[in-house]
Amino acid sequence: MSERYDCTDPAQRVTGLAEAAASLRKGDLAVIPTDTVYGLAADAFSPPAVTALLAAKGRDRQMPPPVLVGTVRAATALVEDLGAFGKDLIDEFWPGGLTLVLRANRSLIWDLGDTKGTVAVRMPLHELALELLKETGPLAVSSANRSGSPPATTAADAEAQLGEAVAVYLDGGPCSADVPSTIVDLTGPIPKLLRPGVISVARLRQVVTLAVDEEWMEDDGGAAPGGAATDSTADGMAVAGTEADRAAPDGAAADSTAADRAAPDGAAADSTAADSTAADSTAADSTAADSTAADSTAADGAAPGGAAPGGSAADGAAAE
Repeated sequence: MSERYDCTDPAQRVTGLAEAAASLRKGDLAVIPTDTVYGLAADAFSPPAVTALLAAKGRDRQMPPPVLVGTVRAATALVEDLGAFGKDLIDEFWPGGLTLVLRANRSLIWDLGDTKGTVAVRMPLHELALELLKETGPLAVSSANRSGSPPATTAADAEAQLGEAVAVYLDGGPCSADVPSTIVDLTGPIPKLLRPGVISVARLRQVVTLAVDEEWMEDDGGAAPGGAATDSTADGMAVAGTEADRAAPDGAAADSTAADRAAPDGAAADSTAADSTAADSTAADSTAADSTAADSTAADGAAPGGAAPGGSAADGAAAE
């Protein structure tokens, strides 16, 4: 039976976070608030859990979920490298509403779906989400809705759509907006916009050169055209046809050094969170960035080691 916790109540918040972390470790699903819309979360390194996430949403492996992390260090452990532009974008927009598609670290064993050797990664600007990520390590997170339906902006919306498929609902109150994260593909020579969202093209172009297809005509706020995002925009954009789809062959041999999942968040690093790169220019949530991003474990729970199955750098979702 599903449990729902009102995280605006301090006592329920503590209990809810503990129950959500325990459920996720068991391979169950949890719904969590983020700085964009509510997200459906699963252990990124549990293939059965990711399969359950996709089934709950009513989608297949062609739309793999992105991964949320609690620190920049965790993100760097999941990818081959940040490329020429990743650090600048992270410095400017993380934690916040920017999802980056990068080459996945081939020494990790996980199966997010047909990712073609890439992974979509984001560090959210939300205190509750970051606190949970500190306990669990990286989570596969897709928007908390059935595929084709509008993303949930309240825990009640998510529960109405997902019901008993979810073990724990963390109710952090209504989301401030229903606009998803902006997705940028960094697998090619020039950053490319894959999906418009909360961060406008104009803002991104203040930091990097950005290729934008004509179809992405942003409004003044940089949101996806047409206002409220539906599942197709908020939660799943395969990168077929982009640079990410021409990924290098995946599947490197298992790396025994990655074989131990780091204990979720051991020692608290300094408040810059081993993320000297995460310097929150988005520090609008200094409590989130400081109290929870201080997660010093390199992989925030980096997977038991092995090869990334490979597939498409989709934004399978953006709880985001």
